[in-house]
Amino acid sequence: MTAPMTAPTSYLRLAPSFDVARLQHELRGIEDSPWIGHFNTGAYDKGWACIPLRSVGASLDHIMPLDGAQFSDTVLLARCPYVRQVLDSFECEKTSVRFMALEPGGVIKEHRDAGASLDDGVTRLHIPVLTSPQVLFCIDGEEVHFSAGDTWYLNASCLHGVHNRSPQPRVHLMLDCVTNPWLEQMFMAAGGVLREPPPYGDPSIHDGNVLDVMAGLLAAGHAAGVALAARLKAIHAQRQDAHPRH
Repeated sequence: MTAPMTAPTSYLRLAPSFDVARLQHELRGIEDSPWIGHFNTGAYDKGWACIPLRSVGASLDHIMPLDGAQFSDTVLLARCPYVRQVLDSFECEKTSVRFMALEPGGVIKEHRDAGASLDDGVTRLHIPVLTSPQVLFCIDGEEVHFSAGDTWYLNASCLHGVHNRSPQPRVHLMLDCVTNPWLEQMFMAAGGVLREPPPYGDPSIHDGNVLDVMAGLLAAGHAAGVALAARLKAIHAQRQDAHPRH
């Protein structure tokens, strides 16, 4: 039998912390700009909207995700020099960056964002700018408050939602970053646990079906398939040696 897998980290407070007063000052400087309501209107109650600081084509009027699109700074980021310092402190590529506001009493319903975790290549970071202890995430059934000025990692592929029970809007600076070794090192230094990679390389192959897969490859008789079957056999043997059945 195999050893039990350790669950990957669903959320984590990372080392960087930032000046909340300066972030709030820059937010006030652009908050009269048009806010874009989140396109998935069925996912929340009351207002959930954003001001884009980096977006596809530097657009200020939509935040629709587009495969392969190029993200650029919007004109509003030029008016936020401290936010620029914050972004530059993260030694990684950033895609979408935005201020996201949830109205008083607002609820973001529990959902999953598939493929949005550090392991998947998308590291989603929250830096609360306006918040209170009455703003609570529910992440895989656990309630947690993201403290102001701190950097929080959210594994958005986990089941998560938010309830703003406070009388003021909740505003987070949200960064979608491309995972790289620098981010992984910061994540691990904070105690993060990565998802275990598929033991056979392909997520569809596991201990329960690997023998059948090998048999099918050998029966087909193709050279590449025979070579793959040999690699799978070697991995399977190593796993059996490491975790022998009793």
